[in-house]
Amino acid sequence: MNLTDFGLAAARLALGRREFSARDLTLAHLAAIEALNRRLNAFITVTAEQALAQAAAADAALAKGEGGPLAGIPLAIKDIFCTAGIRTTAASRILGPFVPPYESAVTANLRRDGAVFLGKTNLDEFAMGSSTTSSAFGSTENPWKRRQDPEIRLVPGGSSGGSAAAVAAHLALGATGTDTGGSIRQPASFCGIAGIKPTYGRCSRFGVVAFASSLDHPGPFGRSVEDCAILLRSMAGHDPRDSTSVDVPVPDYPAACARGIRGLRVGVPREYRVEGMAGEIEEMWQSGLGWLREAGATIVDVSLPHTKYGLPTYYIVAPAEASSNLARYDGVRYGLRVPGEDLIDLYERTRGEGFGAEVKRRILMGTYVLSAGYYDAYYLKAQKVRALILKDFTDAFAEVDALLAPTAPSAAFAEGEKTEDPVTMYLNDVFTVPADLAGVPAISVPAGLDADGLPLGLQVIGPPFGEEVVFTVAAALERAAGFAALPAIRAGSPRT
Repeated sequence: MNLTDFGLAAARLALGRREFSARDLTLAHLAAIEALNRRLNAFITVTAEQALAQAAAADAALAKGEGGPLAGIPLAIKDIFCTAGIRTTAASRILGPFVPPYESAVTANLRRDGAVFLGKTNLDEFAMGSSTTSSAFGSTENPWKRRQDPEIRLVPGGSSGGSAAAVAAHLALGATGTDTGGSIRQPASFCGIAGIKPTYGRCSRFGVVAFASSLDHPGPFGRSVEDCAILLRSMAGHDPRDSTSVDVPVPDYPAACARGIRGLRVGVPREYRVEGMAGEIEEMWQSGLGWLREAGATIVDVSLPHTKYGLPTYYIVAPAEASSNLARYDGVRYGLRVPGEDLIDLYERTRGEGFGAEVKRRILMGTYVLSAGYYDAYYLKAQKVRALILKDFTDAFAEVDALLAPTAPSAAFAEGEKTEDPVTMYLNDVFTVPADLAGVPAISVPAGLDADGLPLGLQVIGPPFGEEVVFTVAAALERAAGFAALPAIRAGSPRT
């Protein structure tokens, strides 16, 4: 029995029945990381000693018939969540030596429920990217391969590409990610797994290294919709340390996955049919609508008229907030320090050597749109358009319970294929950005393969704090799709 083949929900049941120990499960995943991480580069830091100590504590609790809902479950943590006593880098040289003395709210909740932390996963620097190629620690490889060209390295998506690759390659049973413009859903689609961005404020941002404060959404990855539901139930909750955290009850998300969708109304946003989208993605979308119709849902055409303004709005708001948030990295208080002739020179040298090209690009864009004479023309106008995008969703959810759309306009692409042109890269987020701007929940579910044998995802979008209906529709979609394909590179595969 290969313990890395278990899904999270199945492993949790087996641990409860004492079919194997948390230590056995953790050792199997640590061995898989040892075997594959040199190639995939999914982890920046592996915390084997901590993981085994947490597994021992889980075994002791389970032996007494105790333990939390995640007791003994090995997880990967995106290296943007602060972890007390464990290096947290945000994949940037400027935070390379940073070891936080405190724990993020999300990881503290997972610890409370008994999870085992295998290590910290790779990402685009400061979560700015769609490919996990801008990391100061090297790019992450997608464990999936093109049928016709298996030697080419494909990107896992981004920014949470390390987390997605780790779950897809069976290096972890689940993982945390953050979604600012699609950074959970797009890599989930590229890696053939599930990933949910909850409502803004559902998961605390305390202890998450900030990119764009009004857009950052912590959320989980899993190999199934139910796995994501189990993880989100532990991750979510009110946190008084985060002023944007909302004090609302956390429902029983796993139970929502078992409900039927008969009588639900699912909307089809006509603006998501964009020029240049691959025909096979349109076909998969139509298949998904057919599956939901057969399961009892009513399909309704809806309009989100301001969708076309989503990307330009995002690429004004997000860089503006990033330029403000990243001003704290000055070489004085923590992180990298490059000595200079005076204080200003120290600032310039530290930031010049500490930040990568994409981060510098976004800081410059953000500083520009916030500067005197441009604030009203760009940033203020973008915020007004953002309000219109939210109104589009509000109007749509007055007619329907959820929306169904593609997650990304393509399957995973090769390293270097799009990264030389930033504008082409930014278009990867065309379907995911609107939900971030509106702060509504959305999940990506693997729904099929393209002609090259690469996974394609569909996303279910719900109303604010409507995660239950999102999980219900997504689970029905998952059952109908019957997606069972596996990546070429994974723990236990004879091909690796």
